Order: sequence, then structure tokens, then C-alpha cells
Amino acid sequence: MIEAAIPLAFTASWASGLNPYLLVLLLGLIGRFTDLDVPLALQRVDVLIVVAVLVVIDAIADKIMWLDSAWDAINTVIRPIAGATMAVLIAQPAVDLPTAVIAASGGIVALITHLAKATIRLGVNTSPEPASNIAVSVTEDVAVTSVVIIALVNPWIAGGIAAVLLGGAVVVALLVFTTARAALRARRRARDRRRQIGSPSAQE
Repeated sequence: MIEAAIPLAFTASWASGLNPYLLVLLLGLIGRFTDLDVPLALQRVDVLIVVAVLVVIDAIADKIMWLDSAWDAINTVIRPIAGATMAVLIAQPAVDLPTAVIAASGGIVALITHLAKATIRLGVNTSPEPASNIAVSVTEDVAVTSVVIIALVNPWIAGGIAAVLLGGAVVVALLVFTTARAALRARRRARDRRRQIGSPSAQE
């Protein structure tokens, strides 16, 4: 129904921005082993095998300092496309709207989520210890798993949780970006002062 399709599509797009492989694997397994309505394309054995391998790769790459940011860079295109695709697969059977609008909305939500995630990870990578990377990665996986399961029971609650998490991530990402920019400016001013002090005209 349209009431369920809209929050489900939003939640799936948000989850795609964090970990599309885990999302597809979860939905595929739920569709195969329960009576819940999951798109048949996600339940195919070949799809499940491929995404299971990608889930393992993501689980490793996403927990290693700086490798996680490289993995985010690779997924800059993949996650928005996955978000658009998932939104269409979930919403199209129930919502009488142009597919292009649904796909664009899903892609935008996934892209915003991805950019927030990538920015936060860059900030986390400034920490010298690896534990923070692992903690953030595990938190993201738990969030995706929990919200997807909630979405199958109550789509609107899951959509609300996803919206709150997305808004929080955007705020944190903006703080990280602002702090990093201020630090770079301070470093640049300090470097310029050292150059001025060390210049021949300053020593005369």
C-alpha cells in the first residue's frame, strides 16, 4: 500500500547510503525465509551470493583506518544508484508516481547519507587509534539492521528513525567539515607566519 511504500522506500534509500550490500542481503534473506513481501529480485540465489561476498568485503574495508575512506570513495556512485534502485523496487508496485521521481528521491537520500558518512569517517580517521573506526562501522551496521527490521513491522516508525539518524549525521558531518576547515586555516596562517619570520626582510 502507498502508506507503507513511501516510508519503506525512504528507509531503504537511507540504508543504501550506509551499506547497500547489507540491506540487500537482509531483505533477500527475509523474503526467502518469511512471508513478508520483499521484491523477488532481491531473493535470487545469485544475488544473495554476490551481496554476501560484498558484505564481507565491506565489513573488512569499513573498519580499517583510511581504507574505509577509500572504500567510501569507490561507493560514491554505487550507494546513490543502489538507493534509487531500492526505492523503485519497493515503491513502484504500490505508488502511482513516475519512476524517475521515485528513483531521483531515493538516489538523493542515499547520496546525502553517503556524503555524511564519508565526512564523518574522515574526521574519525584523524584519531590515531583504530578502535573508533571499528566502533563507528559496527554502529552503522547495527543501525541498518535494526531499522530495516523495524521497517518490516512498522514502516512509518522506521522512516522516522531513519530521518532522525540522517539529520543527526548531517549535523555531525557539517561540524566535522567546519572544524577541519578551521584547523586548515589555522595551520595555513601559522605556516605563513613562520615564513615571514624566516624571510630576509624580517631578519633585517
